[in-house]
Amino acid sequence: MQVRTVRWLAAPVVAGVVAAAGLSLMNPVTDAGAGKPKPPAVRNVIFIVGDGMAAAHREAARLYHAGLNGRLIMDKFPVSGQLTTSPDDPESAITDSAAGASAWATGVATYNGAISVDPDGNPLPVLGAEAKRAGKATGLVTTAQVTDASPAAFFSNSVDRGAQDDIARQYLEVSKPDVILGGGEDWWLPAGTPGAYPDQPAEDPTEGSRGTKGNLITQAQAAGYRYVSTPAQLAAAGRGKLLGLFANQEMFQQRAEGEGDIYDPVVSLSTMTKKALENLSADRDGFFLLVEEEGVDEFAHRNNARRTLQTMGELDKAVAVARAYAANHRDTLVVVTGDHETGGLAVEDVDADDESVGEDGPFPVKGTGFEFFIDWTTDGHTGQDVPVTAFGPYAERFTGKHPNTYVHEVLQPLLTS
Repeated sequence: MQVRTVRWLAAPVVAGVVAAAGLSLMNPVTDAGAGKPKPPAVRNVIFIVGDGMAAAHREAARLYHAGLNGRLIMDKFPVSGQLTTSPDDPESAITDSAAGASAWATGVATYNGAISVDPDGNPLPVLGAEAKRAGKATGLVTTAQVTDASPAAFFSNSVDRGAQDDIARQYLEVSKPDVILGGGEDWWLPAGTPGAYPDQPAEDPTEGSRGTKGNLITQAQAAGYRYVSTPAQLAAAGRGKLLGLFANQEMFQQRAEGEGDIYDPVVSLSTMTKKALENLSADRDGFFLLVEEEGVDEFAHRNNARRTLQTMGELDKAVAVARAYAANHRDTLVVVTGDHETGGLAVEDVDADDESVGEDGPFPVKGTGFEFFIDWTTDGHTGQDVPVTAFGPYAERFTGKHPNTYVHEVLQPLLTS
């Protein structure tokens, strides 16, 4: 502490001596790029999450969808780096989605299950609400419940990620995102009040309305949101505040392969992303949009490689939508990353002598005669770093290896200036 004080006091003296000698001080961080043109101001930020996605998920998807010499759209971005994912949890060094997304949204590491509160349970400012206060339009798109951990962390505070009905209430009464698209209708309606998606559907009889905050869909409509629940209604919806719920819970059934696993969303992630961009881009002050593919995580939890590859392909289609938008709007920053790794996934060669228990496959390498296996080491999360790729102004700030809280450090000034 003493050393820091002395150095701080000495800095003006040193500067004065240098100036008196006719010399100049150079800050290697801020001055190294002197003379180079500054990137354009960031007006829009699109933050895209492959929940549970790490490097091996991207590599498996690259081989399957793009081929041996191909690249996913998310891997064509000019800037790449790494993020660590450790939470601040007294019981675990491995993060869950709630703590991971909270680190992005607040810049503070916290405990598993927390939605943008600090380790003591105190609520923190969140990026979605901060961007809204700065005058930007905001929105979220996900194949999970719209109130699930990742979107919730950007637009609400809760000591328990399971309080999804209260998270929905906060969307309407506190953070007020302009566009909300995804699953989770059950949390917006009280028990015994089924909505567009009936309770106890054949594919999952455990699903059904379960909210405790009243009819939040009616409340949303009273607050000016247009409510849609079908592809036709979504396509017909004009610009303005939009709430679209397209499933009771997640927009898929996350089971092991051949045991009722279904990935066939009523509306695709890329379609929802395109609609959100159409609506949000009408705001002259810019926007913040969160896009999440939840299926990567859920199917990796089930060690279901076929569906994991399918959801990775759908995620990359949404990335393509965002990349095309940013190419035509040079003031747009697009960031793609994952909150943690799920499954301990490894990409392996075809080997008859490999006795791995958790193998899935073989899967074709697109455009070749090669095949590969996917091997699983767990049905939970691991502590692997996750890749981050970025496109647009200030993308270079994601170069290098950083803690996940660094996302907030980069995005918060861009969204609030």
